[in-house]
Amino acid sequence: MNYSDQTLGFFDKVYVVVRQIPEGRVTTYGAIARYIGSGGSSRMVGWAMNGAHRYPDIPAQRVVNRVGLLTGKMHFGSSNAMQQMLEAEGVLIENDKLVAFKEKFWDPSVELEDFIF
Repeated sequence: MNYSDQTLGFFDKVYVVVRQIPEGRVTTYGAIARYIGSGGSSRMVGWAMNGAHRYPDIPAQRVVNRVGLLTGKMHFGSSNAMQQMLEAEGVLIENDKLVAFKEKFWDPSVELEDFIF
C-alpha cells in the first residue's frame, strides 16, 4: 500500500501507520514521527492520537511514550480503559507502564517492508 505525500496530511499519515501496528505490540510517538519523516514531531503525533477516538479502526491504545508509559490513557474515557485494551491483547501493564516494553515494541521503520508514503 502506497500513499502520496500530496494526498495525506500529517494526522492522516499517523493514522495510516497506527492502523498497521499488530495486536499485542506497541510503538511510540517518536517512532511514528521518524517513520513519516518528521523526526522532531512526536508531540504532534500525540495530538493526532488525542483525536483518534473518532475513528474506531485506529488502535490508539498501541501508542505509548518512549519508555512504555501509558501517557495517553486519559483519552480513552476512563483511567484504566487503555490498560484493559492492551491487556486484552496480551500486553502486561504495571503502574501504567508496559512490563516487557522492548519485546512488545514495534518499530515501523523496521517492521514495514515498504515505505508507504
